[in-house]
Amino acid sequence: MKAIWNGAIGFGLVNIPIKMYSATDDSNLDLDMLDSHDLENIKFKRVNEKTGKEVSYSDIVKGYLIDDHYVVLKKEDFEAASPEKTKIFSIEQFVKEEEIDSVYFEKPYFLEPQKNGENPYRLLIKALQKTKMVGVGTFVMREKEALALVRPYNDSILILNKLRFPQEIRDSKDLKVPTKKDPKPAELKMAISLIEQLSDKFKPEEFKDTYAEKLLKIIKQKAKGKTVKKVEVKEDSGKVVDLMAQLKASLEQPKKVKKAS
Repeated sequence: MKAIWNGAIGFGLVNIPIKMYSATDDSNLDLDMLDSHDLENIKFKRVNEKTGKEVSYSDIVKGYLIDDHYVVLKKEDFEAASPEKTKIFSIEQFVKEEEIDSVYFEKPYFLEPQKNGENPYRLLIKALQKTKMVGVGTFVMREKEALALVRPYNDSILILNKLRFPQEIRDSKDLKVPTKKDPKPAELKMAISLIEQLSDKFKPEEFKDTYAEKLLKIIKQKAKGKTVKKVEVKEDSGKVVDLMAQLKASLEQPKKVKKAS
């Protein structure tokens, strides 16, 4: 793994030097974009809008448009905006993780202690475990401020989860949602029974991205000249359905599955 951020975690007056690594991989197949006429690769080029000529990456700068002209920004300008946050993730408060709604969670990163950071690194893990708290703060990564939390992972390492800022969450007021009308008691009772019947401890190892696997199977079939059978998927008709009948059928379905297995 390649470190994508070097810095430190600020924990009171304690600084823990760390390296940050992406904790996730994309499970999608690496598909190329091709011209449908001759199956040649499509190349994306950085082109000057005025001259039409390609621009090398080393000649590209970033700018902000003000009063019809661009102000060009250099690396030191980004760092000057908040120099301490480019190198330190300072924990500003400790909270219970369950207080943070899942809508705020974005992406996880592994944190690795650098030289002389091992002892405070282990100390923070143990302190967070004992208090059942997570540390929340901000830092700057890739020229953008990020809100994040730090928590123990697998009892042995620290993981950082990037969070969305409140202003990044869209307002849901324009959605057409049901009015605040209570469901029928019998329907609610059955829905609760269905939830209880399907309740279990979360076991992430039981879930697997199978779409890419099945898609690769189709690709191999096509490579051998085989025809892929088209599967018709029934769409929801939108008609009013008997909710009680659906709930009853749902409650019976798991029982049938268990007997078959």
